[in-house]
Amino acid sequence: MTPYDDISPQAPPEAMVPARAPLIDGFGRTVSYLRLSVTDRCDLRCVYCMAEHMVFLPKIEVLTLEELDRIATAFVGLGTRKLRLTGGEPLVRKGMLDLVRSLSRHLKSGALEELTLTTNGTRLTEFAGQLADAGVRRINVSLDTLKPDLFKKLTRGGDVAKVLRGIAAAQAAGLAVKINTVALRDDNAAEIPDLIRWAHGEGCDLTLIETMPLGEIEADRTDQYLSLKGVRRELESFWTLEDLSHSTGGPARYVRVAETGGRLGLITPLSHNFCELCNRVRLTCTGTLHTCLGQEDETDLRAVLRAGASDVQLEQAIREAIAGKPKGHDFEIARARPAVARHMSTTGG
Repeated sequence: MTPYDDISPQAPPEAMVPARAPLIDGFGRTVSYLRLSVTDRCDLRCVYCMAEHMVFLPKIEVLTLEELDRIATAFVGLGTRKLRLTGGEPLVRKGMLDLVRSLSRHLKSGALEELTLTTNGTRLTEFAGQLADAGVRRINVSLDTLKPDLFKKLTRGGDVAKVLRGIAAAQAAGLAVKINTVALRDDNAAEIPDLIRWAHGEGCDLTLIETMPLGEIEADRTDQYLSLKGVRRELESFWTLEDLSHSTGGPARYVRVAETGGRLGLITPLSHNFCELCNRVRLTCTGTLHTCLGQEDETDLRAVLRAGASDVQLEQAIREAIAGKPKGHDFEIARARPAVARHMSTTGG
């Protein structure tokens, strides 16, 4: 029995919400990708993501597994083809594998194209095989350095060897692994070529991400901001980078590094805005739907659910939120305060 045995991973296809008119925002963009945060908690304290002494949410404010499943299922019924589970660290959520197994029914029916997750890798040795058995085929692992001392500093106490063992376990289970690396001017800028060589040597794609002004933390992002335009110019001084049309549904633009044979992604919310093709929305672990990462727009779907909404009422709330999706964010790294106050760990990666 699972913690919520009324949601069966063996549910027949007819139990699913039938696909209807897709979710299209006011700018004609079809929303087909939901990033679903299952918890605000994490077993690391990365300096650019969390405050050192985080105050986590009380349990009553966090969506139950049933509520997470119901909202995700509503989105699938409205044309969502890709579902990414995030956190915090999703694998610290009790019952997480039960949720993954339940949501996998949408893969089996063909309604969902991909079910994946972003993780810090610390628990993959325990869960990688179960994720693969549940239909997950690809994961993202956040890793900003291979240097043990620097990793410990950036994560406030983490062990990079544990993450590397987790990556190996994921690959052994048949999962494709993509490495996500936040580019930090004062910490890992010089290590970026080595990280790329290592990742490509391990058969992993790697995506570089510019630091984003989200949440009140102790660190000064202005000092740490590193433009990926400049990083690309530097890489092109000794490598051959070929632009690719490859897409995983997210905001990364990809190149192939001829000398390593691997793919390199670039996510540039500040140096190159990617909003014109945005097909993504985020649901926090508290049930707040954000249709833009860099705006304070929000729709409280938890309130809708807990008021006893029918499936039709839930769908209407989702459609109204998507209709108001902003044209784009207005991130500026030089601002004295972050563009939005909520932490990335609360919003979901």
